[in-house]
Amino acid sequence: MQISLTNAGKSFNREWIFFNLNYQFLPDYIYAITGPNGSGKSTLLQVLSGSMVLNRGVCEWKLNNSAIQPDNVHNYTAVAAPYLELVEEMTAKEFLSFHANFKPYINGFSVETILKEINLLHAAHKQVRFFSSGMKQRLKLAQAIFSDVPVVLLDEPCTNLDASGFELYYKWINNYSRNRLVVISSNDKNEYSFANQELSILNFKK
Repeated sequence: MQISLTNAGKSFNREWIFFNLNYQFLPDYIYAITGPNGSGKSTLLQVLSGSMVLNRGVCEWKLNNSAIQPDNVHNYTAVAAPYLELVEEMTAKEFLSFHANFKPYINGFSVETILKEINLLHAAHKQVRFFSSGMKQRLKLAQAIFSDVPVVLLDEPCTNLDASGFELYYKWINNYSRNRLVVISSNDKNEYSFANQELSILNFKK
């Protein structure tokens, strides 16, 4: 799947978050959207996910050269972001099972194998509200990275992760990003040092 931005601009309260952005995101590449806090990285990621519309310009999604309508983009993307909360009344197993009703997991992965992969099998039947912040982040990343979709969008993916969490994150990106389009929004080089391309949001200010 590829995403193309043409003369794209997004504004809030008459202030342009980004302006005249022309860029193409291609499959089998990892992109980093960079910039300081509050610069608009998350806004751009939400545009790419189809959850936010532009004020000017065009965002187009194509899969195998066939156009995807904006209302259907969510079927092809998986997102992990600070503003997307987990269902804390569910257990880890219930949450992953619930998520699978909407987007199946990549071939070879079940709820149990994912829980083992993210080192949460011991907490499978514990409610998410009793998880540490690092455990919640691993679960949040899992529902995105292990979803069988062509586009994975990650906003500040290593928030609250310790050293072992970072190692898992690197492993997942290395093992499961092939043939997919991965976009990472971050101001922490450790979260995107492996990216093929870097897009600084500061280059598209008016």
